[in-house]
Amino acid sequence: MKQTFKLLSLLFASILFTAFACTAQTASVKHKAKMNTYVIERDIPGAGQFSAEKLKAISKSSCTVLKEMGPSIQWLHSYVTGDKIFCVYKAENIDLIKEHGKKGGFPVTAIYQVNDVISPATAK
Repeated sequence: MKQTFKLLSLLFASILFTAFACTAQTASVKHKAKMNTYVIERDIPGAGQFSAEKLKAISKSSCTVLKEMGPSIQWLHSYVTGDKIFCVYKAENIDLIKEHGKKGGFPVTAIYQVNDVISPATAK
């Protein structure tokens, strides 16, 4: 149980670190166009069982594509589940999300534009 927790902690830290570095690269360039927030659903069988190394490689690949695409698209973070990965991006339009998926070889099952964000603080 402790080894599983340590592995999950390592995976999560690796994803967050890579996502932060990638976001910092693209966010450092000032861009005036309006950025929408999107949640991308990706069907990836066994994603929840990927090693830290495999998740790091996927993250690096994504960041490479994002760097090539420029400041009009940014990766914020992703949630890895059993057979899916849910990614949160900022982009000027949905076509950039699709382009990123094609260039990086990442499956795009569905794309949802975020209209608003709520949390327990919303209830106050």
